[in-house]
Amino acid sequence: MIIGIGSDLCDISRIGQTLDKFGDRFIARCFTEIERRKSDRRAERAASYAKRFAAKEACAKALGTGLRHGVFWRDMGVVNLPSGAPTMKLTGGAAERLAAITPAGRVAHIHLTITDEYPLAQAFVVIEAREA
Repeated sequence: MIIGIGSDLCDISRIGQTLDKFGDRFIARCFTEIERRKSDRRAERAASYAKRFAAKEACAKALGTGLRHGVFWRDMGVVNLPSGAPTMKLTGGAAERLAAITPAGRVAHIHLTITDEYPLAQAFVVIEAREA
């Protein structure tokens, strides 16, 4: 059963300008340590951060809250499964919201796809509730 869907487009050059202007302040406010390590070692650093930013926006939409009601940027982090596929790890208010929208007797699974083609980065999130 699908319990949430979200999508987002992000302008890579806007993220690049934000990185240039605010640097570590922006990164520390929005991204988890795992995301920072992964993006900082990429040749296309701005594109990597833009994909993760889009993923957070898409996830917040799928949760049905946006970035409100206790859901913050760093509560949602892009991580990779052992297969290499991306997914979201939720903590704090985002994890609480996920628990609240997951029906009893079901387990939530977050599906994520991210891509970029300059000048845009794109993310889609589908939250599925599977039988436990």
